[in-house]
Amino acid sequence: MRLPPRAICRSFFLAALVVTAACGPPGGCRGDYCGTLVFAATGQPDILLPPVTEQAVPRDIFDQIFLKLADIGMSTNTVGDRDFQAQLARRWEWDDPLTLVFHLDPRARWQDGAPVTAADVAFTFDAYTDLKVNSPTRAALRSIAAVTARDSLTAVFRFRTRYPEMFFDAVYHMRILPAHLLREVPRDQWTTAAFGRAPVGNGPYRFVSWTPGASVELVADSAFFLGRPHIRRLIWRFTPEHEVAMTQLIAGEADALEFLGPPPNVQRAHQAPQLAVYPYRGTAYGYLGFNLTANGDTTRPHPLFSDREVRRALSMAVDRERLLRSVFGDLAKVPPGPLSQIWSIWDTTLRAPPYDPAQAASLLERRDWRDANSDGVRDRRGQPLAFRLLVLSTSAVRRRYGQLLQEQFRAIGARVELDVVENTVLQERAHAGKFDAVLASWVTDPTPSSGIPQTWTRDGFGGGNYGRYHNPAFEAALHRAATARGTAQEAQALWRTAVQLIADDAPGIWLYAPDNVAAVHNRVADVRIRPDSWWALVRTWRIPSDRLIDRDRVER
Repeated sequence: MRLPPRAICRSFFLAALVVTAACGPPGGCRGDYCGTLVFAATGQPDILLPPVTEQAVPRDIFDQIFLKLADIGMSTNTVGDRDFQAQLARRWEWDDPLTLVFHLDPRARWQDGAPVTAADVAFTFDAYTDLKVNSPTRAALRSIAAVTARDSLTAVFRFRTRYPEMFFDAVYHMRILPAHLLREVPRDQWTTAAFGRAPVGNGPYRFVSWTPGASVELVADSAFFLGRPHIRRLIWRFTPEHEVAMTQLIAGEADALEFLGPPPNVQRAHQAPQLAVYPYRGTAYGYLGFNLTANGDTTRPHPLFSDREVRRALSMAVDRERLLRSVFGDLAKVPPGPLSQIWSIWDTTLRAPPYDPAQAASLLERRDWRDANSDGVRDRRGQPLAFRLLVLSTSAVRRRYGQLLQEQFRAIGARVELDVVENTVLQERAHAGKFDAVLASWVTDPTPSSGIPQTWTRDGFGGGNYGRYHNPAFEAALHRAATARGTAQEAQALWRTAVQLIADDAPGIWLYAPDNVAAVHNRVADVRIRPDSWWALVRTWRIPSDRLIDRDRVER
């Protein structure tokens, strides 16, 4: 399809800058700065304003639009600052053990031409920590007491205490926002702000368009201060199902998919002549989460799952290894707790409730759950051992797990009905507590210090902690582990104690931690995939001019 130049150059940005960035000569290629990359994405963004979303698809998109002060390196090391890469900050130093000073790169600009300043950094911190915004990463910033602007290019972070991941917390959780464009927007309205539908960033790509239900398009910023991206145009094409995304990839209608899924899909990608396959470390885990509060009323306890022994019994009814082999083959591992494989605290000697149907039945009987009327379902005082399980319709993996879990729960006298819904409905119901149990999957931060609290502590209520699990002893143990300044072995022991506490409580059944395999069209060169954010390095990828295909030659 030949698009008229004005269709892409239309924007409220400064006209001269937009023409420079988006509207080159016919064909659009200059030397090595060519090509269009189409990502197949299951689902679509809720909004493109970083502080107010926790979903993976919008993160993939605004990774290209907004920069951090510095970003994590390929090692994903989170201790100290030696492996971090400069972004908006040209350099940094510690004034004292609790004061971190960032010096901004004076070349950094917002895409409307305004300079990026230390006032933007202070504004961003204030927004991310504001209860009205209620950012999913707000809790991860609690150890930072204040962020101020010493002058227009110097931002000062003051911490409450010393701990190993101070630098990581200062830079990783915040994408710097334009104060001059967001200051007047009421913060309790940020989830619906017009800015989130047409963002103005400071990164390597500019926003072009968002067609709801279909696609988002970005174009390379030729004036980007760290160097123009090699690939000229990025498109996220939204699909209703992972299998549809996979089909588009194999058919050549899309160029990249970050997670191929079960072994048959990996095999299909290997057999597609136009694709290159990239294994990389997994950062996700999938689990069944119990709602500890009543379905639809978070002020009351759940009639089943507020009882720890019932949760443990249901956990013991699940043969997690058999389910995993049935769905993933050898491309995943059973997690020992709410852990991703990328974390150094992954420890297979940790013990979640083991598969033991006899012990599960005994636990239920001791709690007076018995099949009084011989209908195959246990009950107690007229209450059946029955619940509904919320399942994402676009995930073949979760649909299959839902069916297998139904069978295993039925074997111990528990009846489970599946509520298979699309992502918007699942998110709304999960956040509001309108469910009994949910099959969920989390792409974690590169460290458990922030990855676990977001989903398993009181700080995640109304956010990632769908089931509203809260154990003060567990949260205290987490804090001790995250702030430990002893040896690595001592820190590991503290983490083990914390994770064992939550494993014993069984607020969820941790089911799988996939080994990630991505596929990218083989015309793309210099592909590197960072485990914590798979498309974070796209600006360094290239499509050499001798490998262009038809969609790379679309005139702008």
